[in-house]
Amino acid sequence: MPPATLKLPIIDLSSPDRFSTAKLIRQACTEYGFFYLVNHGVEKELLQKVFEQSRKFFLLPVEEKMKYPRKEHRGYTPLYAEKLDATSGSKGDSKESFYIGPLADHASINLNQWPSEEVLENWRPTMESLYWKLLVAGRELLSLMAQSLNLDEDFFEKIGALSKPAAFLRLLHYPGEVVPDEEICGASAHSDYGMITLLVTDGVQGLQICKEKFKQPQFWEDVPHIEGAFIVNIGDMMERWTNCLYRSTLHRVMPAGKERYSVAFFLDPNPDCVVECLESCCSESSPPRFPPIRSGDYLQERFRLTYGS
Repeated sequence: MPPATLKLPIIDLSSPDRFSTAKLIRQACTEYGFFYLVNHGVEKELLQKVFEQSRKFFLLPVEEKMKYPRKEHRGYTPLYAEKLDATSGSKGDSKESFYIGPLADHASINLNQWPSEEVLENWRPTMESLYWKLLVAGRELLSLMAQSLNLDEDFFEKIGALSKPAAFLRLLHYPGEVVPDEEICGASAHSDYGMITLLVTDGVQGLQICKEKFKQPQFWEDVPHIEGAFIVNIGDMMERWTNCLYRSTLHRVMPAGKERYSVAFFLDPNPDCVVECLESCCSESSPPRFPPIRSGDYLQERFRLTYGS
């Protein structure tokens, strides 16, 4: 039986009615942990350029791509290098990717690896342009999210989460072929580790979510593509921050029988920011479930488990 198709809420980032938008965000985050974002300020022309440039990179010979091996979460990861679901019997996830790390932090900006102009013309300025626009959209969204949690809209700014945030852009390419009798996903079942993720896809289907991550058997639903909309989801750190009020939802990418390109923007706090239960999310009857932890320590441990190093 094919998976059901999900109808997720649509959040308009440019709506002047911030109160209603915040209410919608709260509903989306408690019910699904996922929603669509429209009027986000990123032009269609830029997104087309990004997908063209991404395609050009992934079409390069493997030897060329391996000149930028993943270090400090920047650079290239080849096919099957990552297995997001450690319990899966597969050799790894059928995807390759390229990470671009924080551009706002001068201490770490030089850790990024860039294909040269000779290899890929205009590649770096295109990716930097998208990065900055997604950072602006993400900050705006977080101010609405703070409001949705009955906090001041500049709450995340005030606690230092957004001073030098750990924001990473990840280009993804899924070859998409279906291998008979092999349990291979483009991205195996996982929840994201951080605060929020903004996802842009090329329109090829494949993303599925499972709303009840602790229930067996798992029930998966397709997330359809909406032209011009980003797909946003909550990560485990935000679930932890909100005392499990906002849900970090299990999702995966299934092979679609054809190539698929997407771009994920992971917006996480400054590594020194302490993540502890928000006052508006705990009470006598619902005490904090998790001890406070530095954001950087939390993410480091999660990555260690994924990449085994």
